[in-house]
Amino acid sequence: MAGKPALMLQGCGSDVGKSVLVAGLCRLFANRGLIVRPFKPQNMSNNAAVTADGGEIGRAQALQAFACRTPPTVHMNPVLLKPQSDVAAQVVVRGRVAGTLEANRYQDRKPDLLPVVLESFATLKAEADLVIVEGAGSPAETNLRAGDIANMGFALAARVPVVLVGDIDRGHVIAALAGAKAVLDAADRAAIRGFIINKFRGDPRLFDDGRRDIAARTGWPDLGLVPWLAAAARLPAEDAVVLERRTGAGAGRLRIAVPMLSRIANFDDFDPLRQEPDVELLFTPPGQALPGDLDLVILPGTKATLADLAFLRAQGWDIDLAAHVRRGGRILGICGGYQMLGRRIADPDGGEGPPGLADGLGLLDVETVLTGDKRLVRVRGEDGLEGYEIHVGRTSGPGLDQPFLTVDGEGPHGAVSPDGRVMGGYVHGLFQSGRWRRAFLARLGAASSGLDHEPVVDAALDEIAAKLETCLDIPALARIAGLEQALRWPVQTC
Repeated sequence: MAGKPALMLQGCGSDVGKSVLVAGLCRLFANRGLIVRPFKPQNMSNNAAVTADGGEIGRAQALQAFACRTPPTVHMNPVLLKPQSDVAAQVVVRGRVAGTLEANRYQDRKPDLLPVVLESFATLKAEADLVIVEGAGSPAETNLRAGDIANMGFALAARVPVVLVGDIDRGHVIAALAGAKAVLDAADRAAIRGFIINKFRGDPRLFDDGRRDIAARTGWPDLGLVPWLAAAARLPAEDAVVLERRTGAGAGRLRIAVPMLSRIANFDDFDPLRQEPDVELLFTPPGQALPGDLDLVILPGTKATLADLAFLRAQGWDIDLAAHVRRGGRILGICGGYQMLGRRIADPDGGEGPPGLADGLGLLDVETVLTGDKRLVRVRGEDGLEGYEIHVGRTSGPGLDQPFLTVDGEGPHGAVSPDGRVMGGYVHGLFQSGRWRRAFLARLGAASSGLDHEPVVDAALDEIAAKLETCLDIPALARIAGLEQALRWPVQTC
């Protein structure tokens, strides 16, 4: 599979910033006039995007496709794992659900998925000047090496050179990189062509000795040190781990809270609200009560509706929501959160876990039956609405007679309570449209910039790409990837 240029970024762990670096490099090389494509063989995330070809992939790869200025396709993330419990995940192969497996059973199945992964990679290589690949977790997790399709197993099979990323913000970055060299076998070590230090705060000269030490201990070239990228906060986050560090934003007079469900999904729905000066957005972690002075509570999407409904009740949030409604507060439910607001939820076939039936919160006069068919579609509607549906379940009931939205080609959508204070629907991405967001916030008495969120993300990607130009050895990265143009590009100092 060697031939066309490709480069893979792997990390010393999860959340070391691989996704942002890949997105930034995708934009950087796209700005150089190349046709670039992102690729992640295997991703684990409940944040998913609907692709142009009618499937679903991780949102990080959709962002990276946007950085490349190309529509996302299922080939960019051929294997997506969507956790439904601590031991099991839904397996999505090329955008379609292929079943639910426990972790030990998935380990046995991984080798069967390698041909699928390699075929998707070949599809992207055929249409691109450069493919930039993102690994998952760390290649130093030697217990997962057998049958690996996410890191070195893929890199060796596809003959793609690897750059290893260390996160200095976590500390022990010298040990992380040197330790990876120590535990990897000879073939895996040989695939690594250099290292990058990410998320540095302060004067970069203070780590010069550390960088030399890493190079001496590993024998890998130092390809640069990336500072803390403030613009990354304006990009959608993929991993719910970041929510633990993102509990509040803004100081506006409209207070909105989002409960952090255990299987929260597509929480980047709310990123545009963080940019509104008239809004204070809070993510309420488990174990904390919902504040008593909120204007709006948003129940987010979830990968396991019945399980997260029980989780919500275990936190006492059902009591908080009832008190919030009595005080005149408003509630918006999106996707799984919408289903929870109804009178009842049934999962007769066990599509999201054990078969079950539970009473909902009873705030909307609807009920939902979770079905095996997943709806994956992009939608448009009134007031500039643009978004997407990605869900299982059919919702019915008298509450639908007072719809929340009007969707082109579908008509009335979702439900609103008789007093207008509780509402819900299946559409994700509601707040991305500046026009729709402004109309919605106006109903709550708040002002809005009325700006679409996409240009915010676009500008952040350009800012990150420009920063990477100055702090990474781009010609060296290009040469590692196999780009002949590298020798004609100016060398930047890190």
